[in-house]
Amino acid sequence: MNVKITFKPSGRRVRVGQGTTLLQAARKAGVYIPTRCDGKAACLMCKVYISPEWAAFAGRPNDAEQRKLGPLLEEGIRLSCQARAQGDVEATIPEDRLKAAIRRQLERQAMDDELW
Repeated sequence: MNVKITFKPSGRRVRVGQGTTLLQAARKAGVYIPTRCDGKAACLMCKVYISPEWAAFAGRPNDAEQRKLGPLLEEGIRLSCQARAQGDVEATIPEDRLKAAIRRQLERQAMDDELW
């Protein structure tokens, strides 16, 4: 059975077989999710956010994911290399920290320019 994965904020969608990891689905869709460990739940770089309405469709967290993420699981954070699509699901890829810092700095600068 195929399932549809939607990646936010890009809105890219892909159909994959049920049980495919979100990381594998992202690669198939051409969506970049950073990772160093190639899907072994070691680097913790491939975090995605799954909202409560989609959580059941991302599969149950395995032992490795529970150990690595702990209370972050309750906030909807999952490792894309471990979360396996059980149905249509939507995953949000967090903004890269460096890009976020640059964006915030540019927004502050723009606000300062408006005041003058």
